[in-house]
Amino acid sequence: RREPLALINLKKKNEETGEEELASRLDHCKAKATRHIFLIRHSQYNLEGRADKDRTLTPLGREQAELTGYRLASLGLKFDQIIHSSMTRATETTEIISKHLPGVKKISTDLLREGAPIEPDPPVSHWKPEAVQYYEDGARIEAAFRNFIHRADAKQEEDSYEIFVCHANVIRYIVCRALQFPPEGWLRMSLNNGSITHLVIRPNGRVALRTLGDTGFMPPDKITRT
Repeated sequence: RREPLALINLKKKNEETGEEELASRLDHCKAKATRHIFLIRHSQYNLEGRADKDRTLTPLGREQAELTGYRLASLGLKFDQIIHSSMTRATETTEIISKHLPGVKKISTDLLREGAPIEPDPPVSHWKPEAVQYYEDGARIEAAFRNFIHRADAKQEEDSYEIFVCHANVIRYIVCRALQFPPEGWLRMSLNNGSITHLVIRPNGRVALRTLGDTGFMPPDKITRT
């Protein structure tokens, strides 16, 4: 879904019209609209929970989600959908945010679940998952990037505004990949709970980062980074 030329079957090229027809077919495959991607990190959750179902939002986490939802609603944008990780803390964050955005459909996916995207460089001493995690989680998170972060479909006429509620590791990796930075540097960024990261994908495929981990809409005593 990136280069228009990749969407054309060149074997079907008409020999009589040649380059003129190719140019026409390329125009038909070019994106016209801009996609706005809002990546939301889930709110603060219970770190003591052993299983995912026990890692529910804390009272402060619920407050953070309310503030994030209010902030998104105040932007006055027509959001198309909310896609969220199927993990409990992301699902609960989504439910609270969606109250501020009535009518916006919600879609759950396992692709956006938290994990270890790629071994960080330089390495860190406080976080060393098993090597197998990078192979299992990394392939899935890369699939999430390829599936969700791309230019608009050629049929899309108007700009779109989409919300993705997921996790810090996933968001940091996606930002690096989208900006064509070395993905191994993902751990050099830090994201607060309930923060908003805004990516813009232009019709030509170029990506701009509007905001990274914004929590300026929260009072200082409500900001956490667990």
